[in-house]
Amino acid sequence: MEQTSKPKKLLDQYRDSIRLKQYSFRTEKTYITWVREYILFHSKRHPREMGVIEINQFITHLVVDRKASASTQNQAISAILFLYNNTLHIELDKSSLNFIRPKRGKRVPNVLSVSEVRTIITHMTGVHKLMTQIMYGSGLRLMECLRLRVKDFDFENHRIIVYDGKGGDDRITMLPDSILAPLREHLARTKAIHQKDLANGHGSVHMPFALDKKYPTAHKEWIWQYAFPHHLKPRPQHRNCASSSYS
Repeated sequence: MEQTSKPKKLLDQYRDSIRLKQYSFRTEKTYITWVREYILFHSKRHPREMGVIEINQFITHLVVDRKASASTQNQAISAILFLYNNTLHIELDKSSLNFIRPKRGKRVPNVLSVSEVRTIITHMTGVHKLMTQIMYGSGLRLMECLRLRVKDFDFENHRIIVYDGKGGDDRITMLPDSILAPLREHLARTKAIHQKDLANGHGSVHMPFALDKKYPTAHKEWIWQYAFPHHLKPRPQHRNCASSSYS
């Protein structure tokens, strides 16, 4: 007797829709959080049973009761509209939505001077200091630094290759001479931990874009390991992103 598989829950379907669009993991987490709050606000009613009226009520709640900022409102609106457009495939009458996407106010950025940055870095130690030096010297965003793999460092040409950065773009940036030595030392320590993990049957990382199918053993190779595994949380439903000693 054949067993029919259970249909996926709504949030799992929603997660699949987001990943099909190749949104970032942080966007995925944020969108799921807002859809969950939207459902809970309406006493766990299924979104199919709701529509424009309920969306208006929820956004009004965010504005009036929670005093949500413009960026927070926009996140919630985008998450809910994505649910109806891409997961439920329900065409909403957007002319009946009584909210207007708020515009974020312009703010003057607080930029540290070179001497201020040097002072901060001078008072840092260990891997956090190295990561800060890389971000400052190479112009990397936080998550770009956290997701660097060993193979992304080109010591010979003094450069870092950033894959799948903001907007899904790849780019090349400089690898400052001042951090070559401490970076080599850090990678040597990390490699020793990785080799120990391999000996214990661990040491596997998530492979992007289903490369684990094309290269089935690459997930344990040194060049594919994360440079800073201790600071990177694994993405759910994937291989563990860090060696066991760092988990």
